[in-house]
Amino acid sequence: TGSGQQSVTGVEASDDANSYWRIRGKSDDSCQRGTPVKCGQTIRLTHVNTGKNLHTHHFPSPLSNNQEVSAFGDDGEGDDLDIWIVQCSGTYWEREDAVRFKHVGTEVFLSITGEQYGHPIRGQREVHGMPAANHHNYWKAMEGVFIKPSMDPAKHDEL
Repeated sequence: TGSGQQSVTGVEASDDANSYWRIRGKSDDSCQRGTPVKCGQTIRLTHVNTGKNLHTHHFPSPLSNNQEVSAFGDDGEGDDLDIWIVQCSGTYWEREDAVRFKHVGTEVFLSITGEQYGHPIRGQREVHGMPAANHHNYWKAMEGVFIKPSMDPAKHDEL
């Protein structure tokens, strides 16, 4: 059931190579590599292996009947339903912080509650959108590459 788009699932292993997402700016905003992500900033999350964006729309999710979350687009290009707001407690999203992602277009929170798929993706959990902030929609970066901002080239003193 649902939209027929690629499912987004969650697994318990934090080092699953298929679980990496790249943080990008909105399609009309540039996002310089290494720039800290501000709390309240709008972003896109692009799946590293497929190039599809984290996406949601008004389709019911197959297991929980919440809002379906899917992977959509090609090579990081999708549409306005790929945009999320980072909700965190400080000025910037810090590496150790648990954050929420609120969808701009439908105002749901990216969530996972524990419903598990059977065949062919047995044991993987349904990722979906929920209308209210709660303990099911906190996310934390567990693995990955964290890039510090590059130095200002005008101040570089090596030859």
